[in-house]
Amino acid sequence: MSTEPHIGHVIQSTLKSQGRSIVWFARQMSCDRTNIYKIFSKESIDTKMLFKISQILGVDFFAYLSECLKN
Repeated sequence: MSTEPHIGHVIQSTLKSQGRSIVWFARQMSCDRTNIYKIFSKESIDTKMLFKISQILGVDFFAYLSECLKN
């Protein structure tokens, strides 16, 4: 049995691999840095927010989660 993905960690890892700063991400999300750290700590996330994050980072996180279901 596999463990569920921690979407906050996946988002944080993606941001880091893209070389983007937390300040940049906060500006794109129209929020402050503390809210970004809250996103990183979330195991699950609202679909509307995940859609926005997917657009900003250019990554289909829904496809990632769907792929996790297959494994």
